[in-house]
Amino acid sequence: MACNSSGCESGCNGREKENGGKTEEVAVAGGVNQESVCVKCKCNEPMVFGDGGSEDGRFCADCFRNNVFGKFRLAVTSHAMITPSDNVLVAFSGGSSSRVALQFVHELQIKALKNYEASRDRSLPVFGVGVAFVDESAAYPSLSTGMVDAITWIRSTVADLSPPEKDLHVVPIESVFGSDSLEARDRFVKLLDSVSDETGKEDLLLHLRMLSLQKVASENGYNRLVLGSCTSRLASHVLTATVKGRGYSLSADIQHVDARWKVPIELPLRDCVWQEITRLCHLDSLKTVELARHPQSGINDLVSSFVALLQEENPSRECTIVRTAAKLTPFYFNKIPETDDSCVPLATQRRLKKFNLKYDGSMTTEAFCPICNGPLNRSDSSDLNTLDGCLETDDVLYAACCSSCRFQILPQDRSSLEHFGSLLPHHMISQAKHQKVNSQAYLRERIKDCLLLDNEEAV
Repeated sequence: MACNSSGCESGCNGREKENGGKTEEVAVAGGVNQESVCVKCKCNEPMVFGDGGSEDGRFCADCFRNNVFGKFRLAVTSHAMITPSDNVLVAFSGGSSSRVALQFVHELQIKALKNYEASRDRSLPVFGVGVAFVDESAAYPSLSTGMVDAITWIRSTVADLSPPEKDLHVVPIESVFGSDSLEARDRFVKLLDSVSDETGKEDLLLHLRMLSLQKVASENGYNRLVLGSCTSRLASHVLTATVKGRGYSLSADIQHVDARWKVPIELPLRDCVWQEITRLCHLDSLKTVELARHPQSGINDLVSSFVALLQEENPSRECTIVRTAAKLTPFYFNKIPETDDSCVPLATQRRLKKFNLKYDGSMTTEAFCPICNGPLNRSDSSDLNTLDGCLETDDVLYAACCSSCRFQILPQDRSSLEHFGSLLPHHMISQAKHQKVNSQAYLRERIKDCLLLDNEEAV
């Protein structure tokens, strides 16, 4: 978690060079023990958090915050996550990670606004920012009372941010099923109840939450969706995806950018661990709210507890897990789609070239699971070609899904598939059928030289 010369954005190294090493002399002359000063600025007293973390006794408050913000800013500029013409939607759950993500995006917007007001030609606009909160009380009825208080607090938190004003979108998770709230809520509850596996139910809820955010973003003109996922959460995801058999799509989920969705998803806090984020909330008095959901007994909760235990034994375990998984080759959609370079600042263009990832350009025709939107490998997608033109909902849905969703989310009784499919959002079913048609067209294109035309005879 300590900064280095390549990743530090706080300017501490430059200050040390400008001072010519005099900070150390001042500290000694003032009677300050060198072991009790900040390792970056060499002049301020380091913080002690009291939780035994690796940052105890290393950084002062200013350097610690600059280090965390530096990781965020480096991710944003290196991957062109936010450009002046963008309209950014921040997913806000009220937790510490999303609270820091909102705060950092807000600070970038304030800086851009100051630069805009100070410039003469007004050549670069200031990107817009909105906030979205997904109400999941339909999935957790016990949260109904707490959800009302949480939404009130979220409205107050967003309103208290300094200008520019940010629109807040509070959307119930069942909105992905249609505009009729009562019918949509009933359909949503029936869908969750039809999933018997606890882990599958959690994963389905996660997918529906993402669909809700995508719906808000697309309907309100946002072209970027920022999530607060940090290293700690991604480390757990690496292990859970491996356990669930989702290793093929793993590299797609842990990159800074995921543009397989209509509105690209961005993870600017990917290189920050949860301990750093919670400490920053404490230092900056950033209030958070955590809704007390009932304890889970699925794979996700077990793996999260396991990773937390590993982190206590060795504070670098989470970073090691994510760095190791990040060596997997990204997919072609793990970058922001190319746009006119005139909208991208020169500094960002230079960093894009410096941090250019090696994408697998050949993987451009794979299908996606209609439930989790994960890319399908050849063994999964080949099942679409075995249906012989049949477009029955239950057969197509089963063939179009990844093996993990088949096992954990789809009903094991194939006779119940049609009823389960009727409860899914309509676009999931249409996506499955569309992929079936595309798969047949793609296969026909590949073997067209071996096919006989209507007016030809076999030799």
